[in-house]
Amino acid sequence: MALTLKSPAFAPGGEIPAVHTCEGKDASPALEWSGLPAGTKSLALIVDDPDAPDPKAPRMTYVHWVLYDIPPSATGLAEALTRLPPGTREGLNDWKRTGYGGPCPPIGRHRYFFKLHALDRTLGDLGTPTKAKLEQAMAGHVLERVELMGTYQKRRR
Repeated sequence: MALTLKSPAFAPGGEIPAVHTCEGKDASPALEWSGLPAGTKSLALIVDDPDAPDPKAPRMTYVHWVLYDIPPSATGLAEALTRLPPGTREGLNDWKRTGYGGPCPPIGRHRYFFKLHALDRTLGDLGTPTKAKLEQAMAGHVLERVELMGTYQKRRR
């Protein structure tokens, strides 16, 4: 069985509801996964937006959420997450803080990728790593990877 990732909040490729964005409560969407490969010792989640600042002229990938050492016993994350699964560690998003930062695109419709990695080990205390540092630590340890993409465009200007 392949690793799967879904959200009850939005369909793959669908619009992320405003409650999960800066125009709403900025609450993390619920995520559900299954089909972890044999030998999975931990999971890592990276949420990013490759369309920043303008989808017509992207200049950077903006990081919205970094989690790692999620235990393989976890089958998802609750909506508006306030307590992480035991043992889960957080990295820095591009607001230079831990935790979820929802979509808040300055212009146009952006794509947001929720990337789940099944790892063959736990990574241990990396401090509060950036996405780049987490990806370095995961190198050579990814058993399988899956992604879920949602989109968002601001209603207000």
